Amino acid sequence: MKQLFMKYGIENNDQQLMQFERYYQLLIEWNQKVNLTTIVDHQEVIKKHFLDSCLLLSQYPNDLFTGKKIIDIGTGAGFPGIPLSIILRDSEFLLMDSLNKRIHFLSLVIEELGLDHVTVIHGRAEDFGKDEEFREKYDFCISRAVAALPILLEYCSPFIKVDGSLLLYKSVKVQEEIEEAHNALDLLNCDVRQLTKLADETDFQRYILEIYKQGQTPAKYPRRAGKPKKDPL
Repeated sequence: MKQLFMKYGIENNDQQLMQFERYYQLLIEWNQKVNLTTIVDHQEVIKKHFLDSCLLLSQYPNDLFTGKKIIDIGTGAGFPGIPLSIILRDSEFLLMDSLNKRIHFLSLVIEELGLDHVTVIHGRAEDFGKDEEFREKYDFCISRAVAALPILLEYCSPFIKVDGSLLLYKSVKVQEEIEEAHNALDLLNCDVRQLTKLADETDFQRYILEIYKQGQTPAKYPRRAGKPKKDPL
């Protein structure tokens, strides 16, 4: 694991490596009763879940996130939030998911790994995005394998402060998604800042799309639960 991460310029200490290993064990144990992942082979999980979640740090320095509040929308089994939080000990993470069984799993992971800078919350982005406790309170939003860009923008941008950023994990179709998202970007006062290729192997292609929030999210967004997916902006 250490050598694979170092290939992409990401360092892990011994404690972090042990945390990743325990995370893997819990993932496999819980996957027998809760649908968390279809990838279960040890090396595949390390590469396609753990490394993939942390590839962001091959292009963005750890110090950028020091003291910052980061929200992971649609975290699922904790990707990318948990792997990033193992490395970024000086950031504050909130992981959100709509399935309570996953939240129970993540709560155990956080306790077992001693991630006291991470909290989890059960619910939908459309609901919490209207809540003043969460709305425009975060410096960064991260999200991986959740939805197409026009939908994801409506889910995520309400949580981000003005001048904050969405850091979205995307695959080879990212350019098509950007073309389809022009209207959503305009309506939500967001702008594409940069697109960075993180990995380019035959079975492992990953981009980070950085979206900059240049103005407040209009009060009517996000729309009610289910509407962004049914009728994308």
